[in-house]
Amino acid sequence: MTDDSEDWFEQAVGDDESDDSTPADGSSGDETVSDDRSAADADRWRTDESVAADSPADSDADWSMDDHGPPTEEPERSTASPDSDDNDGSLFDQDFGSALETAADPSIGPQSDAPTGGGTADLGFDSTDDTDFDADAESDLSRLELGIEGLDGMIQGGVPERALMVAIGSAGTGKTTFGLQFLAHGLEQGDDAVFIALEESRKRVVTSATEKGYPFDEYIDDDKLAIVDLDPVEMATSLGSIQTELPALIEEFGASRLVLDSVSLLEMMYDEQATRRNEVYDFTKSVKDAGVTALLTSEASQETAYASRHGIIEYLTDAVFVLQYVRPDDFRETRLAVEIQKIRDANHSREKKPYEITDEGISVHQQANLF
Repeated sequence: MTDDSEDWFEQAVGDDESDDSTPADGSSGDETVSDDRSAADADRWRTDESVAADSPADSDADWSMDDHGPPTEEPERSTASPDSDDNDGSLFDQDFGSALETAADPSIGPQSDAPTGGGTADLGFDSTDDTDFDADAESDLSRLELGIEGLDGMIQGGVPERALMVAIGSAGTGKTTFGLQFLAHGLEQGDDAVFIALEESRKRVVTSATEKGYPFDEYIDDDKLAIVDLDPVEMATSLGSIQTELPALIEEFGASRLVLDSVSLLEMMYDEQATRRNEVYDFTKSVKDAGVTALLTSEASQETAYASRHGIIEYLTDAVFVLQYVRPDDFRETRLAVEIQKIRDANHSREKKPYEITDEGISVHQQANLF
């Protein structure tokens, strides 16, 4: 590994408190990306200015296989680059520094008996059988569980390995908890993992996980988990080097799961929509090249709960989970509901299901209906 790659993680992990930096306008895109998907799909992706996906109709057993999703072709490149007075190394260096040097065998590490979900409270919903999968939709793809009680039951066989997923939701819907729970489940099974935090400090991420029974501090000590604490402005400024070095660093660390919380802060660094698309595309491409099963979190659009803030990331991912508030007139209190918008190469329910956020994480009530 180069000296530049070693500066990344040390700089980010060294700060236990996140900076409240004002997002700076800029752009970055000095990498040329090629993909093997069709140019026709790329043209269609480039012309979409925003996404406003309609809510799929509920049914008792509405299962669907997503054979393909929105295109992931490389958009037109932008030549602009963000201004940076001091960019003499990559930002991830210190975060992965010691972990890369003494990475433990994946078969060892702390194990936790803490459940990955919680809560069996009667929410007053009608019970329904929601397990009628299409047996013909099976495939030979390797799959894994998310580790979220009830939600895994809505996906036949699990999510394909190396999928790039996004959890979209407004504030308070549990996006960060979703990511922590996804990583914790993998760590309990012996996987190595990486958490890239743009919203919270490294210390706060560990504290949040500990409160839910996930011993992240132990996994860090055993070099099973790396938490990368980055300022979004710095990340945007050094995005070119991050895109180049991330796959190699992930491979060397041996991570199987990755979480980025949140991609919305990265998108906010760019004023021009074309530049924003280019940079987000390049970043997601580098994550896919890393060969990990990755989950991004994204703020929902103010216009609709079924689209991300900038209407980009759902086109570039293999799976989309929508977390939202439901406020029907006949309910005395606001409910939380999850819907699987798409999963490529997976048979999944399209029903909207209620869920709770408990002290142990997210628990989806698969057998309940909202209405």
